[in-house]
Amino acid sequence: MRLPALARKTHKWLALIIGVQAVFWTISGVYMTAIHIETIHGDHLVRAPDRRPIAMQDLVEPGSLIPGGTRSVKLESQLGRPVYVVDAVPGRMLFDARSGELLSPIDEAGARDRALSYYAGVGGIEKIELLDVAPSEIKNRAVPIWRVEFAGLWRPTLYISPLTGELVAKRHDLWRTFDFVWMFHIMDYEERTDMNNTLLRVATWMSVAASASGAWLLLYSFRRRRRARKKAAA
Repeated sequence: MRLPALARKTHKWLALIIGVQAVFWTISGVYMTAIHIETIHGDHLVRAPDRRPIAMQDLVEPGSLIPGGTRSVKLESQLGRPVYVVDAVPGRMLFDARSGELLSPIDEAGARDRALSYYAGVGGIEKIELLDVAPSEIKNRAVPIWRVEFAGLWRPTLYISPLTGELVAKRHDLWRTFDFVWMFHIMDYEERTDMNNTLLRVATWMSVAASASGAWLLLYSFRRRRRARKKAAA
């Protein structure tokens, strides 16, 4: 097979394969740029945190809650009362900062109340469940975890830790669609996190090869036309 014919055939097949992926790149890129990233993150679903100072009088000394083995203690407000979020050797726990009462693990009523306090939307709770296996949309999050789904556009969902009562993640259908098109954009069809995976590198080099063969064919066609004109003039 002559070199021009080989280059033409190579260019055609490479362009066809890369062209299909280019469509996915374009569609996913348009979606990711058309919707503001803060909307994708779901920031509009959650109320701004309460920044009011917490009165320190009558609070239990956090060191007395778990003698020894405490890594960190965080004082915050949940449901209008001060609490300690403690990271200790046995695990993460939640205590009432005034009485020292252990509040974790959070039951369904506690998860419901906290989800309603975090949620900035207008719809009520449609479904609440305690998950022992993290769904793909919150992979790598610790379980068990409360999943609270609200009524409303795009299925807004909050994930609440039963150990600390904290908001772990917020999801909605715009985020889920973003995650789906992101998979096609970076060509990581398993974890959807590796932006330097083998498949993407192969596609990149195929694009380079398709561009190089196309450029060579373009130059070859110009040279061929010049030779044809010279022959015609002679």
